[in-house]
Amino acid sequence: MKRIVVCVKPVPDPKEWHKLSLNPVTKTLVREGIASVINPLDRHALEAALALKDATGAEVVLVSMAPPGARTLLMEALAMGADRACLLSDRAFAGSDSLATARILAAGVRRIGPFDVVLCGNSTLDGSTAQVPSQVAEFLGIPNVMHVEFLECDPAGSLRLVQAIEHGKVHLEAEPPILLSVTKQVNKPRFCSFLELLKAEKKDIAVWTNADLALDGSQIGLAGSPTAMADLFVRQKRRSGTRVTGEPEIVVQALLNKLHQLGTI
Repeated sequence: MKRIVVCVKPVPDPKEWHKLSLNPVTKTLVREGIASVINPLDRHALEAALALKDATGAEVVLVSMAPPGARTLLMEALAMGADRACLLSDRAFAGSDSLATARILAAGVRRIGPFDVVLCGNSTLDGSTAQVPSQVAEFLGIPNVMHVEFLECDPAGSLRLVQAIEHGKVHLEAEPPILLSVTKQVNKPRFCSFLELLKAEKKDIAVWTNADLALDGSQIGLAGSPTAMADLFVRQKRRSGTRVTGEPEIVVQALLNKLHQLGTI
């Protein structure tokens, strides 16, 4: 195994979801002023790639379609152990739905060069469509397996997988090239130290625009997106409470009764 490509997406920090809004004209998320984090399942995909790197010596390359500010998050992913990164960034990509995004990512993967495995998170926090991995595989003309919760490479180069399905699990063997999308059960992502972050600053982050990918403008961005978001609702979580008043003895007894009813004591 010589090269593994990992798709990484910056998503809005869940702590700031209350700030999210929808552009009334383009029907796309307004992300300005909202901090981003690496999509959690993409961290698991990267950890899976790094485990394969440890076992086979393969190069791990990150690919991400995002604004220029995503360099900071890619630096964090490089600090985890990836070798280099490719940032696909162009105003022409703005507003892309899952289909247009998959087309752009596939073009980026092809430009990176020959690969053995493409790894993705099973879904992303912001869209949660779980459509992009299989669409990327289709554009690349390779098989894909979703819901992967175990992955290892044998000495001969074959991949052993466990795929979660509705009523159980499937054990599979696969040969590269292949695209895999993983669940959080596949591993526990490693943490990176401050020293590793400093080392990552020396690693290469290539920035490619559509001039490099040469995609038809009508097939990307809003023009190439057959689906659009209708509206956005951020669910509010509220706790119900009960106020107890009266003499201290009465309040304490009421609280004890309530805790007993809840099974706490």
